[in-house]
Amino acid sequence: MKRLPGMLAYLLFATSLTATGASPATKVTFESGELALVGYLYNPEGSGPWPALIWNHGSEKDPAAGPQFETVASTFVAAGYLVFAPVRRGHGGSEGDYVVDRVKFTFAQQGKDQADRVTVRLLESEQLADQLAALAYVKELPFVDPERIVVAGCSYGGIGALLGAESGAGYKAAISISPAALSWERNEYLRARLVKAVGRIRIPVLLMQPAKDASLGPSRVLGAAAVRSGNPLTVKVYPATGPSKEQSHCFGGASGMHVWADDAKAFFDAHLP
Repeated sequence: MKRLPGMLAYLLFATSLTATGASPATKVTFESGELALVGYLYNPEGSGPWPALIWNHGSEKDPAAGPQFETVASTFVAAGYLVFAPVRRGHGGSEGDYVVDRVKFTFAQQGKDQADRVTVRLLESEQLADQLAALAYVKELPFVDPERIVVAGCSYGGIGALLGAESGAGYKAAISISPAALSWERNEYLRARLVKAVGRIRIPVLLMQPAKDASLGPSRVLGAAAVRSGNPLTVKVYPATGPSKEQSHCFGGASGMHVWADDAKAFFDAHLP
């Protein structure tokens, strides 16, 4: 399948969806290498050009099945951003192998050490490639300002935000929520890879974690790495207040996005030209 120019692809593949509490979503198809991936566009009223947010989902099998994308959109579309939520390979309706299945298969065949190595390899290659294909797709849309694109995500998506920021692909700022917190204590290769990434990042990054995340190592270690390298990464660990779910990994998901939404909007607004 040939990849189509942004507006043509938008028109041919668009499917209106009803999004409670958010703008209507448009389901689109774009390509990452030989794979056809799906994504969900949410845009403000008017004709743009708008700044854009690429939202990276986590490791969940079907991220579009729940309220995640709509909740992110309800926050940022109201602030004047186009939101694009790409669905990476093997997730939901996108072609390709599911990353979690690849890691589990490696663990079963070769053990934990190799599975940990494969996790890093997939995150920094295929998973990053899908994110950057989404970025390239958004840059082609005539109603997006290609000089005002930011990225955010949680868990695997937070890792993706850091690797996307490291890539130098054109993001102006990044927000990483709970990156690698679930595997921080058990995957030394992932810890080392993210320290390396932080040392190379040249755009402003905000790393956020709830008080009772699976590990606060990412804030502690990556914050220290940023200080050593003199790179623009800010760390915020939120206080242990509110419902216990909202103090857990990724602030409990969509229900806890309100905890960090205002800080995220202020951070992006401060760093967009």
